[in-house]
This record gives sequence, C-alpha cells and structure tokens, in this order.
Amino acid sequence: MSCEISWFAALCDDDYEFLGVSDPALQSSWEHCRDIALAAEAGGYDNLLLPSGYTLGIDAISFAAGIAPLLKRMQLLVAVRMGEMWPPQSARQLATLDQMLDGRLTVNIISSDLPGRPLESEARYRRTLEIMHVLRDLLDGKPVDFHGEFVDLTLDPPRLRPPGGCPPFYFGGRSEAAREVAAQAADVFLMWPDTIGGVEAVLDDLRARAARYGRELRFGYRAHVIVRATEAEARAAARRLVSRLDPETGERIRARSLDVSSAGNARQRELREIADDEGYAEPNLWTGIGRARSGAGAAIVGDPDQVLAKLRAYAGLGMEAFILSGYPNAAEGDLFARHVLPNLDHGPLLPRRGRSFTRVAEPSAPAG
Repeated sequence: MSCEISWFAALCDDDYEFLGVSDPALQSSWEHCRDIALAAEAGGYDNLLLPSGYTLGIDAISFAAGIAPLLKRMQLLVAVRMGEMWPPQSARQLATLDQMLDGRLTVNIISSDLPGRPLESEARYRRTLEIMHVLRDLLDGKPVDFHGEFVDLTLDPPRLRPPGGCPPFYFGGRSEAAREVAAQAADVFLMWPDTIGGVEAVLDDLRARAARYGRELRFGYRAHVIVRATEAEARAAARRLVSRLDPETGERIRARSLDVSSAGNARQRELREIADDEGYAEPNLWTGIGRARSGAGAAIVGDPDQVLAKLRAYAGLGMEAFILSGYPNAAEGDLFARHVLPNLDHGPLLPRRGRSFTRVAEPSAPAG
C-alpha cells in the first residue's frame, strides 16, 4: 500500500472533546489551528486540509499564507470555493501560495453555494467546471480565451505562475453533475465515508466517466478516525464523544453548512439509517459523528491493526489518498501519527515538477 496521508486543520470551528459541546479552548483561531498544522508536520503527515467556511471559523487562504513560512516539508490542501473571487485574481492568490510553499500547494475545489447567493445545484457545477478550466490554464501559464455561461474572459496569464504547473485539483461530490465535473476537470476525486461496497461502486462509475473524456482520475477518502490500544477502548471513546450530544444541537450544527442538502450529505444520512444500534454501518465504520456534523459523517474506529486494515481495504479498491481527522483534533492526530502512520508506506500523491519529496517506507513489522 502506497498512499498520501493528510490530516485536517479545524479552521471552521469543528473541534470538540464532546461533540456538540462548544469549548473556547478548541474554537478556531490562528493560534489553535497553527498548533494543529505544526503538530501535523512534526507527526509526519504528507498534507493538511484547510477547509473553507463562511459563518464559522477563519479564512483558509489567509491561514495558508500565514502558516506557509512555518512549514518545511508538508503540503497544504487549501479549500477554495468556486465563484468567491474572479478567476484571474484567484489564480494569482494560488500561485503566490504555491511560491510561499515551494511548490507544495494542492487545491480542494469546493462547489457549494456562496454566502447569501444560493444557486441551483446543476448551475453551481456548471460554474465550477468553467472556473476550473480557466484556473488550470492560467496556473499552467496559458492564455485564456473562454466565453461561457459564468466566465467571459480573454486574458494572457500573469507573470507569477507555479514553476511546477497547476497544483493538483482535489474535488468531491456525489450528484450526477458533480461526477461529471470530476470526470472532466479534477485530478483527485474525493469521497466522504461509505461502506466498502459503496466505495467500490462510486470508483467504478468515476473511472468509466473519466475514460469517456480520455482521462484518468486518482481517488481519495475523507473520514474521521478513532484509534486506541484496543477495539473496546476505541469504541468507548466513540461513545464518550457523543455522550453529551442532544438531537436538537446536532441538527443545528448540521444546518449551518452551505451544502447541507447535497447528495453527499444525503448518503451520510443513509449510512446512519442502515447502521446498527451502536451506529456502525459495517465493521469499524461508525456513523455517530454525522449526528452533529455536515459533510464527512463517519469514523474508522478500532485498534491500530483494525484501522490499518480498513485503510488497506479502501486502498485495495483504488484509494490513494486519505484525509483524516478526529476529536479533539490535535490529540487524535497524535494518536494516529504514533500508532498507525509509521506502518504505512506514504508520501505525496502528486509531487510537482522541480520538487523532491521523500516517501516514508512501510516497515515489515505489523501494527500493534
């Protein structure tokens, strides 16, 4: 198994000891999220997702610019909402970040509504596809002559551009329109948690769609993780995490998202509905987090060997990147870094031209 292992910086007020119970010490701030990022680099993670919100937390682009000079090795996966900024200026921002990171920028393309400006789903994805095409050309140093529904632009590229070419575009979405965008314009298709069978079906579908456009996709999996010395301890930690959560609070938290009604969120609800009495949709896949979180709503729960086996099962289907998180974020990131990460052969999925990355070899000894 060879893969990219990323952690998550809780920029959007998504950090708890008890899910749904706000803790000022864990609220998003420069200091708190900086400490998460530095710990992730020290722990050996390959990349760090910086999520994008509006109502909650702090800005992903601004945070990326602040943390970039403090990082020496780790990549940043910066979430960018398509349409928030005119594409030429967005390209300049991303090129600047890439320069600050010495070529270690990756981009998480987000297609959700803009604050205060809702747009029907299929139109949102048409806008996203247009902007992705324009961004890629500008970041590759190509002139743009594009006349679409949302972008009407004839422009030469700016002087500042990534020497390694356009950063990789990570993109996810479960709807028909989202899958078509991924097939045409993404580099890495991201999935939220699902069963083994569910993952396999989606990957088969996306491979076929990409092939129709003469393209190939890589695949990534965004999930939470709870790892402890024994399975019993891990399951107990999962129960503790939701022990103070009431349904009304969970519903309010889910409703804060700009994409709460998406097809992806509908699938997360389905997983909770098919789960057993303890919230497990299948062995080691616990859906309790989705009771108080929009988006990725399930966790891989178990001892180090079980967590490792689950990741390998997904990798066997074609997953090459894992974006993980936990609660509290820094503490769970440290546990995974110490007990699972050393047993994975991992490194950047798509290293850029002109950059030298070191892949961490998998040891022969089993996890334990």
